[in-house]
Amino acid sequence: MPVVGFGHRPGVAPVAVAHLPEDNPAGDPPAIGAHAHDFLVLFYAHRAAGTLVLDGRTWQVTDGDLFVIAPGQVVSFAGPHETVAADGWVVWFPADVVRPGTPGVYSSWRSHPLLFPFARGIDRAQRLRIPAAERAGWVERFTTLDAELRARSDGFHEAALAHLTLLLVAAARLSTDVADQLRASDEPLLAAVFDVIERRYQEPISLADVAAEVALTAGHLTTVVRRKTGRTVQQWLAQRRMRQARLLLTETDLTVAAISRRVGYPDASYFIKRFRADHQVTPAQWRGGHLTARTGRISGP
Repeated sequence: MPVVGFGHRPGVAPVAVAHLPEDNPAGDPPAIGAHAHDFLVLFYAHRAAGTLVLDGRTWQVTDGDLFVIAPGQVVSFAGPHETVAADGWVVWFPADVVRPGTPGVYSSWRSHPLLFPFARGIDRAQRLRIPAAERAGWVERFTTLDAELRARSDGFHEAALAHLTLLLVAAARLSTDVADQLRASDEPLLAAVFDVIERRYQEPISLADVAAEVALTAGHLTTVVRRKTGRTVQQWLAQRRMRQARLLLTETDLTVAAISRRVGYPDASYFIKRFRADHQVTPAQWRGGHLTARTGRISGP
């Protein structure tokens, strides 16, 4: 399997961008067949009607799709690669360009707050949906980054990394409505399960509680959800809780114990253990190492 390297060049910012289908990324030969990268990729399809294959899974690319592609993932195309995006953008960069300045806070890029969308393994979101009303803003972000890299004005290196950070912040803030997607796929039972999770994840609910709400036994519910999604109800519940925990850690000054209670874990020690297992850092380390400076934080007990 060919692995495409980033291709570092002296005096060139460690981030690259291409406007599809016109641009040939960074002048490098395009990787047409199945291949992997040693860098991170954001692929935005503003207008598209093609097919993308990632790690053997086929995705029909549609307008407003944003794909997050991690190093090592196998990428290929079911048809001519030029047809995947009639109008789109690709940004790629090595993971270490967005590591925090505080040494030792993150054991790897996979635990970095802004790179977390890339680091979910087989459970990663992979494709994020950008609402129609927000797509013009995304095009502007890519266009601004592209203009900065082309102009190469004084300070362009730092400016390009700043624009990349804004893109990653926007990607990290995207949230997909799982229940609505499942309803659109004619999966009413799963949609009901995710409705329960969304409504009650802040409570210390159990699998039995979720099962009772959808009128199934816990065993049958576990079988159905795992067969259709590859994950258990408890895993989906934990994921929702952790997403809210990350938001509260970066957007508020609430104590770890208060956040633990707000995301359904009465025992703060257990919450810290679960958080560290998922993120390789403690909640306090996640908060302390966050890149972006925040103002107007919310205080609370």
